[in-house]
Amino acid sequence: MPHLDDSQSQYPKTEQPYNPAYNPAIPQSYSHGLDGNEAQPASRYSKFDPRGWRRRTQIIAGVVLVVVIIAVIVGAYEGWKANRYPSYSALNYSLKDTFEGENFFDNFYYWSTADPTAGFVVYIAESNARWSNLTYATSESAFLQVDTKYPNTVGGRNSVRIQSNNTYNDGLFIFDILHTPFGCGTWPALWLSDSSNWPMNGEIDVVEAVNNGTWGNSMTLHTTDDCSMKVKRKETGSVTSSNCYNGTNSNEGCGVQGSTASYGPEFNKNGGGVYATELRDAGIRIWWFARDSIPSDITSGSPDPSTWGEATADFPSTDCSISSHFKNQSIIANIDLCGALAGSTARYTDQASCPSNCTDYVAQNPSAFQDAYWEFKSFKVYQTS
Repeated sequence: MPHLDDSQSQYPKTEQPYNPAYNPAIPQSYSHGLDGNEAQPASRYSKFDPRGWRRRTQIIAGVVLVVVIIAVIVGAYEGWKANRYPSYSALNYSLKDTFEGENFFDNFYYWSTADPTAGFVVYIAESNARWSNLTYATSESAFLQVDTKYPNTVGGRNSVRIQSNNTYNDGLFIFDILHTPFGCGTWPALWLSDSSNWPMNGEIDVVEAVNNGTWGNSMTLHTTDDCSMKVKRKETGSVTSSNCYNGTNSNEGCGVQGSTASYGPEFNKNGGGVYATELRDAGIRIWWFARDSIPSDITSGSPDPSTWGEATADFPSTDCSISSHFKNQSIIANIDLCGALAGSTARYTDQASCPSNCTDYVAQNPSAFQDAYWEFKSFKVYQTS
């Protein structure tokens, strides 16, 4: 048979449009365009496969993916951060110091210099305090009170501030209290601090109230910077502030408020109770127990905080190095008068509805301070070694 070239083929030649994407090695499928034009080759990738996406779509998807990953990581970190909490493992405490009975005041120093909080008060020396019965002790309890005899005092009414000679970096402090002071113009407190190095070595207000004492006890920490309580806490009291730094809000400190039964007339009527304060590296916790609810391990002399349930106030070490902020703590008790806290208009007049102004009232009404006294049954300090 003679050879035929293309021009002589018995079949007519069909002109094919040029397709630059065509590759004879890859099978092509076609779809008909909606506009009736010739079909275009369909993508060999699924619509869910990024390799078939336009470049702009790939970039947007990549950015979204990165944002999602970052959000997941940040969310996980914030969840972990919000749930951090120290281990308050059980410790074996043994009795270190006891303050009770007729010798209650023997290991205390009497502060007799000017009041550092500018109260309308004169803290008198030990000999004067004992002579005037502003402090005295029996076999059952110890009293610390305000002068109730002399009217028209100048510069302040006589009162007492005592401070333990022993200091502590840690421990479990059991304060058995029978009566708390109250009355217009009063500012009583029971606390732990290093008066010679304040605020560097911190302050733990275990019991504090002002004026009529009907709003419950305030438990507060005062420190230098970098001590915050905006963390997970396990407590029954109500948080009033969370920054412990003394430079915030005029040394407001980080506070927790107890119930109305935790201080003042209601507390006294019910026979008082026990405040237990634990100071350790894991944190600071304060419990309050009414007289008829004191744990048996406290009364037996073998206290075990791990059995007491949630504290009234919990100050964990999560965002505050306890061992760095609290050192050389003495036990301090006083009854201040007026001053920045009790004498402020907001607390003296507006909150407590007290008469006149604070300093005039305190100066002219000695008989108004019949209930302005502490009665302590005992203080006991336990440590692990």
